[in-house]
Amino acid sequence: MKDRLNKMMRFSASIVAGFILISQTGVAQQSLEELANGEHRSESNKVRNEFRHPVETLNFFGIKPDMTVVEISPGGGWYTEIIAPYLKDNGQYIGAAYDVESKVKYYSNSAKKFAQKLSAHPELYSKAKISVLQAPEKLDFAEENSADLVVSFRSAHGWARDKFADKVFAAIYKAVKPNGIFGLVQHRAGMQNPKDVSGKLGYLKQDDVIKLAEKAGFRLIEQSEINANSKDTKDYKGGVWTLPPSYRLKDKDREKYQAIGESDRMTLKFVKPAAK
Repeated sequence: MKDRLNKMMRFSASIVAGFILISQTGVAQQSLEELANGEHRSESNKVRNEFRHPVETLNFFGIKPDMTVVEISPGGGWYTEIIAPYLKDNGQYIGAAYDVESKVKYYSNSAKKFAQKLSAHPELYSKAKISVLQAPEKLDFAEENSADLVVSFRSAHGWARDKFADKVFAAIYKAVKPNGIFGLVQHRAGMQNPKDVSGKLGYLKQDDVIKLAEKAGFRLIEQSEINANSKDTKDYKGGVWTLPPSYRLKDKDREKYQAIGESDRMTLKFVKPAAK
């Protein structure tokens, strides 16, 4: 009788645990796929899914709903719309945005718009936090060893162009936990084009980016061709912004660039090794 009672109690406990798990990961937790195609996203943003592969990219980086994730330079919040709601219930989203007090209007306006976007939709972003990454002065965007995952999308060329890439990579390394992940997506230069790979045209050599991350202390553990695009010839005078969604040349040859799609991109996964 006692054994039977113990079995029933264990069975009941497993059912309760199962319901808790379902409520945390099924009912309350929207999937990345649902969020990427959610009604809260504009059609123009959802169209970009075809080229940016957000679900595959975030899964490749190993995102989980209970993580602390920092997004570097979130811009208009294209990825924020997916990551922040995904972490809302069990994790923490931090957008390391530009400085709202920057004397450069582009940076201050970008920061204001990002803050307004988040405050306008508390149902999605009420638990999201905003910090400041305004290189080269303001680099303490997260506490040391606090982030499970730091992600950067198409920003590294700006750091290289302005000659403070080393400082930004070092700051990211400082923020990531031991055994934590740094996931990076960046416009990728080819063997021949563009001739200028300083970042001025938006493209960087993959080997150069890996060396920058390794210099900071990271170790490359995996790379993916999720965001590759063999149609990208990388020989545009206007740089990567000739392609969609920027269309720097406006209507000139628009159909040509539309057929190419967004840029060819490296997708790199680094780990911060734990101290021996």
